[in-house]
Amino acid sequence: MLRKFLILGALGLILFPAAAQAQFDEGDWEMTLTGTGDSDNDFEDNDFNGAVSLGYFFTDGLEAGVRQGLGFNDTAAGSDWDGSTRVFLDYHFDMDRWQPFIGVQFGGIYGDDVHDTFIAGPEGGVKYFVNSTTFIFASIEYQFLFDDSDEADEAIDDGRFVYGLGIGFKW
Repeated sequence: MLRKFLILGALGLILFPAAAQAQFDEGDWEMTLTGTGDSDNDFEDNDFNGAVSLGYFFTDGLEAGVRQGLGFNDTAAGSDWDGSTRVFLDYHFDMDRWQPFIGVQFGGIYGDDVHDTFIAGPEGGVKYFVNSTTFIFASIEYQFLFDDSDEADEAIDDGRFVYGLGIGFKW
């Protein structure tokens, strides 16, 4: 039984890369969608957040794009919204269906209950292709907030992490 399992596993490892062929190519476009939400146990404090991004591949691994996030908070005391707009530059490592990436992002946050300010920092994650045009992904960004370039050095230590899980499409 163990021998059959090992043989099937070895065949899977051999055939898996040949079947994948889902890497990005120069000239490809990509769109991603993410969404989150949470509520307290009485549904009196509700948060909804979403983001969409659009990217273009200048080479097989180098992507640049824009990401737009929106958040809405509804409580018994009222509601407010916030948003963020960021440009990004990511490099993808081609591992067939798996596409790890690292990069940088820069932009701003704004809204009712936040101080309008610039954000910047590194980002990374991994994309996994479920077919030749659709992938799921997980990402993490470290964002430091600053109002001008004089504050940027000090703000690096006082940043925040932003996590993402979503779906994406390439064409």
